[in-house]
Amino acid sequence: VQLVESGGGLVQAGGSLRLSCAVSGSTFSGYAMGWYRQAPGKQRELVASISSTGGSTNYADSVKGRFTISRDNAKNTMYLQMNSLKPEDTAVYYCNARVLLYTYWGQGTQVTVSS
Repeated sequence: VQLVESGGGLVQAGGSLRLSCAVSGSTFSGYAMGWYRQAPGKQRELVASISSTGGSTNYADSVKGRFTISRDNAKNTMYLQMNSLKPEDTAVYYCNARVLLYTYWGQGTQVTVSS
């Protein structure tokens, strides 16, 4: 299973970015998916998660109302729409896929929010 993130970059506070995670090598619709992030000197934290069907989502309190996770099972892709970005959202964002006892990670994409 390969996960490839894209869409990161530099944006001013208040701006928006859309991250994508393309999954290959397995049946995407069977995986629960999530976005994590890790800022310098901090532990990796869960940002948002979505069930295999997309019918259930969860968000960290810090991003509720600003970020939206979604998936397109026909395109084997997961998304994270990030609005009203804040400098504290600066981190490397990682895509995660889980099924049974297996967990897979992407290589990460940098998001930098300037004040």
